[in-house]
Amino acid sequence: MNAVIIEDEKASQENLLQTLLQVNPDIKVKAILPSVRESIRYLSSCEKIDIIFSDVQLTDGLSFEIFNETQVQTPVIFITGYDEFMLNAFEHNGIDYLLKPVNETDVNKALHKYQMLQKHFEAKNGLQKLMQSFNCKKKRRLLVHKGLETISLRLEEVVLFYTENKVVHVIDSSGKKYLCDKNLTDLETELDMDSFFRANRQFIVNIEYVKGYKTYEKVKLQIDLTLQNLPYCIIISQETAPIFRKWMYEA
Repeated sequence: MNAVIIEDEKASQENLLQTLLQVNPDIKVKAILPSVRESIRYLSSCEKIDIIFSDVQLTDGLSFEIFNETQVQTPVIFITGYDEFMLNAFEHNGIDYLLKPVNETDVNKALHKYQMLQKHFEAKNGLQKLMQSFNCKKKRRLLVHKGLETISLRLEEVVLFYTENKVVHVIDSSGKKYLCDKNLTDLETELDMDSFFRANRQFIVNIEYVKGYKTYEKVKLQIDLTLQNLPYCIIISQETAPIFRKWMYEA
């Protein structure tokens, strides 16, 4: 695993470097960068980096500027003495946010999260390629049921899918509810997952109707949909939250 450290304090540089090597001796720290300017220069032309550990406040500005100025898509674990930048961190490739001084437990958990995300996206990309090889044309409609009637519903009109008592329901943009023959797992393999996200075991949401999200119980997220008066509280777990933020950010 190739890593880069962005940190301007010598003591913090040495502490993080030693901690990384204690947690995972296979990590190769390719560079330690002390400023926004040097980080932009290095990351704009460097070889492939797997993960970045970055302080937020550097001598010449906030490290968020680095990711605004470069095309780097590398996951970032932000490290700082303050928690006021947490929301900004997750909008700039952030997958975790550690408070100084970091220790082996913090770093180990952060690296574990990185590995879980890596496996998720590798599996997702592999599945997408497999599906595309069978069917390059995106699915645009879904057969749903209302009473005795079978309706061909355009997927762009679907706000969310949810399961209740082992039955899958569909809600469209006008608030109408339908029944669906497929379970959520089957739907995941058929839907365009750039547009739809499996929020948890109960819900799949359409990004076109996601108004935003807010912090829930400090470490989770609660999705806010554009369709009003829905009696559902859609919660993203702590483990899934970085994946959801990335999905929203890249939409």
